[in-house]
Amino acid sequence: MAAAGMSVPRRRLARLDPRWGVPVVLAVWLLLWVALRGHATLALDNAELTSVHLRLNRLNDAIGASRNSNPVFVYFLNDIRSAIDAFVTFIQHLISQPSADRPVPQIGWLGVVAIATTLAYGFGNWRVALLTAAGFVLFGLQGLWQESMDTLALTLATVLLTVLFGLPLGIWAGVNRRVDAVVTPVLDFMQTMPSYVYLAPLALFFLIGPASAVIATFIYAIPPIIRITAHGIRDVDSSTVEAARAMGSTRWQILTRVQLPMAKRTIVVGLNQTIMAALSMVTIAALIAAPGVGQTIIRALTTLKVGVAFNAGLAIVVMAIVLDRTTTAASQRARPHRTDRAGGRIWFDRRLAVLALTAVTIVCVYLSHTYVWAASFPGTAPNLGGTIISAVDSATNWVQLHLAGVTGAFKDIISYGLLNPLQAVLAEGPWYLTGSAVVLLALLLGGRVAAVVTAGCLGLIVALGVWYDAMFTLAATLVATVIVMLLGVVVGVWMARNAAADRVIRPVLDAGQTMPAFVYLVPFLGLFGASRLTAITAAVVYAAPAAIKLVADAVRGVPHSTVEAATASGSTTWQIITKVQLPMARRGLALAANQGIIYVLSMVVVGGLVGAGALGYDVVAGFAQISLFGKGLAAGAAIVLLGVLLDRTARAAANRTGRAHH
Repeated sequence: MAAAGMSVPRRRLARLDPRWGVPVVLAVWLLLWVALRGHATLALDNAELTSVHLRLNRLNDAIGASRNSNPVFVYFLNDIRSAIDAFVTFIQHLISQPSADRPVPQIGWLGVVAIATTLAYGFGNWRVALLTAAGFVLFGLQGLWQESMDTLALTLATVLLTVLFGLPLGIWAGVNRRVDAVVTPVLDFMQTMPSYVYLAPLALFFLIGPASAVIATFIYAIPPIIRITAHGIRDVDSSTVEAARAMGSTRWQILTRVQLPMAKRTIVVGLNQTIMAALSMVTIAALIAAPGVGQTIIRALTTLKVGVAFNAGLAIVVMAIVLDRTTTAASQRARPHRTDRAGGRIWFDRRLAVLALTAVTIVCVYLSHTYVWAASFPGTAPNLGGTIISAVDSATNWVQLHLAGVTGAFKDIISYGLLNPLQAVLAEGPWYLTGSAVVLLALLLGGRVAAVVTAGCLGLIVALGVWYDAMFTLAATLVATVIVMLLGVVVGVWMARNAAADRVIRPVLDAGQTMPAFVYLVPFLGLFGASRLTAITAAVVYAAPAAIKLVADAVRGVPHSTVEAATASGSTTWQIITKVQLPMARRGLALAANQGIIYVLSMVVVGGLVGAGALGYDVVAGFAQISLFGKGLAAGAAIVLLGVLLDRTARAAANRTGRAHH
């Protein structure tokens, strides 16, 4: 009886009710913060270094000194770097950079446009082909032909390597549960990390340049194709596989004749996601001297040239749209062919069109290889880029002159109403007080495992010597996430309850998710100048599409019978939303918050380029000044730790919410 009596308190201690626990922790935290504010904040000046940063600087110097003598570099890392550099250089000499014995690339602009158009028609249709041709010509009219082709060359090199390694691994994970069990946690971790953080350690071992950019992009872009390929193979109807096995087919025959053909459409979707991730990362990799449009954007952002940044960002957007539409059309065509007479006629007509376009393309490639006018984009073409830059600069000046009151008021509301108070509580109190409070909140919201992970991550951030900047970044991330979730709930519920709204809004959200992160900074730089608000607003716009769609899908998943029962009992629309749909969609809301946090963190960090400061600034400064490399490396590690902390706590909260609901 005594043992039975003791089990109840233990269960209660293990499952503290966050409804009263969270307010108590927050109240005690604020009271202690008022008394201890300004003590043990671990604040550092921008150029101030700790012993950890100095050791990392010495590690960088030691690696640089042993790069040509250490066997690991001589027989392994240097060879990888040389091979990747040679591969990228080969593609650049084909389409963007002059070859050794030629003043122009092997294939000039006319040949590239023809090849891209033919491929777009072959994988898609005439609309996609025309969009592709117009998009590639636009690169030249913007004055960004070579930069755009450099970006495309890096993207192609990365995607080819990703398919070479990722597709077989995805197939293996799809047919082998043990492999999938090993690979999945690794992919989860890779997709949790903001893209920024791959750059510093890779630059440490592979130096800055195309090789590091390709490797960083490879790491960032490979998870989608592995995960989606494995899912597509596992999703093949088991009865079809069993029927093939019963007919005596071997495992190889089942894979090549049943599973891969039936999963082809899903695999192409994975390729689409990998291409989009690669393009986004290639742009960011300009921070480590990756050639292309990203270099133009970074220079423009750091010098506050909004028009130049907008023109270059538009080129990235157009390239993203072209690549997305082409691969999306390919996934839609990856289905069983029609066998009727009309279907055969369509197939025959397409084959003739492809053959005709191929012939034209061969001629265009020959002309672009032979004649300068077809190799270098004509200088006599209209200077659309100059017009765009001038128009955007004029619009920016007008906004800053006439709307300064509106933008300033909005900036003050966010800064003084949300950001500054939270930033003060997190960063201006003793580090041990903030750390203890955050660990307790993780315990209440996510459980013991989440609390242990949180404690470990915060302890490592303290050890890395970037606590103060990490709390600034955390404050900006949390503020942006709150705004994202407000948008997610409002717009997501509207989409779930209104089919017409869903049809209009969802394509806009899909398009928003194809844009590289850098692009979102440009318009808000024009509105708010170089400030924290620019990064936060861009982060909200970047993260909102994923959160809104997750909320809409979660609310739509509430059983229709439950909603009908509430309606029949006389509940109002507001009561149905707040008392039925949102509570029953709690797990989906928690997952939306999880994804929102990860998207926001990656964007807030990139905002270090436009005045957001904190960890993002530390990383950028580490690339720019060799004396700050150690601090930048520590800041990158702190970003990883913040990502793990936020992701694990949000996932644990989502799982706990789901269990409580069931």
